[in-house]
Amino acid sequence: MAFSNLTSKAVLLYDEWIKDADPRLEGWPLMSSPFPTTFIIGTYVYFVTSLGPKLMENKKPFELRQIMTFYNFSVVALSLYMTYEFLMSGWATGYSFRCDVVDYSRSPTALRMVRTCWLYFFSKFIELLDTIFFVLRKKNNQVTFLHVFHHSIMPWTWWFGVKFAAGGLGTFHALLNCIVHVVMYTYYGICSLGPAYHKYLWWKKYMTTIQLVQFIMITAHIGQIYIMDDCPYQYPIFMFIIWLYGSMFLVLFLHFWYHAYTKGQRLPKMARNGISKNQ
Repeated sequence: MAFSNLTSKAVLLYDEWIKDADPRLEGWPLMSSPFPTTFIIGTYVYFVTSLGPKLMENKKPFELRQIMTFYNFSVVALSLYMTYEFLMSGWATGYSFRCDVVDYSRSPTALRMVRTCWLYFFSKFIELLDTIFFVLRKKNNQVTFLHVFHHSIMPWTWWFGVKFAAGGLGTFHALLNCIVHVVMYTYYGICSLGPAYHKYLWWKKYMTTIQLVQFIMITAHIGQIYIMDDCPYQYPIFMFIIWLYGSMFLVLFLHFWYHAYTKGQRLPKMARNGISKNQ
């Protein structure tokens, strides 16, 4: 009885909360509720941490070089497109890089931002293939906590971002992330071409630096809301989540940097020279 009452209250709270969702997203794929996204992420985590390694335990690793080359350069193209769309829907056409609120109108620019935010959210599911490729190739040492946590938390939190606040200063980190992914997946694409191209991958260490700069910029940009007077951004809780996300990943990537490049403990000799043979 108590459980039934608790469930009923939870349903009522959910129904009341979802009323504030952006009506422009009604009927869009995966946007009806957070449960499909939660199910996909849960299935992903179970597969890459348990089921997948067990299935591959007594099998030879798959040779996926051609598929991965196509995948990596496709993500580069998608990231370039999303970068352009984020710029054209606000960041290069009127945003101040300070207190930019969400435009809930149905103007062409506002709707363009909604479409871009949804596409960015959906791209996070595409990027789950990163880890699945690791498992199928039996590169289980690459399936780290940092990797799985990053790929899991992004689509889940972005469901709420798209559903309630598709635009404004909360999308700055997505713009930066798209730019960084152009660099990252270009690296992965070149690496997947084979050993003959590894001589062009001397800049791996600098790629990690770019990722660190990304999180510093995210944290600094979103932190402005705490020192700006009367910023009417509609969902301040999202600003705290983004700040927490930027700060947390800055610490995690600094930890990675320290062990990979300062102590040289995580990566093999080939990787310490700027090339990871596990990519």
